Amino acid sequence: MKIALIAHDKKKDEMIKLAIRYKDALAGHELIATGTTGTLVMGETGLKIKRMKSGPLGGDQQIGSMIADGLLDLVIFLRDPLTAQPHEPDVSALLRLCDVQNIPLATNKKSAEIMLNILENGGFDK
Repeated sequence: MKIALIAHDKKKDEMIKLAIRYKDALAGHELIATGTTGTLVMGETGLKIKRMKSGPLGGDQQIGSMIADGLLDLVIFLRDPLTAQPHEPDVSALLRLCDVQNIPLATNKKSAEIMLNILENGGFDK
C-alpha cells in the first residue's frame, strides 16, 4: 500500500508517536509525507519516507495530485482544527479528493489508530 502522512504543526508530535507505535506495520508499505512531517518521522523512526514539499509550500497539493491520479491507498492527515491554516484551500481540496477517489482518510489520532490497527493486523484491502 501507498500511505500518505501529513500533520499540521501542532499535531506533528502525535504523528511521530503514532509512527513509533506502528513502525512495524508502516515499514512494509510505501510512505509519502509532506516535507517537515516526513523529516521528523524519519528522524524518530528510521522509516523510509518519500518527502514532498512542506504543506504550505505545495506539499498538500502534491499529495492531492497523487490522490487524484489514484496513486495512494490511505491518507493519515492529523489536522489542527483550532488553528487557522494559511493554505486551508489546499487542505480542503485534499480532503475532497479523498472523498471523490474513495481513499480512506484519518484526520485525528483516534481514527488513525483504528486504521493503523487494521493495517497492523493485515485486514486492510486496497
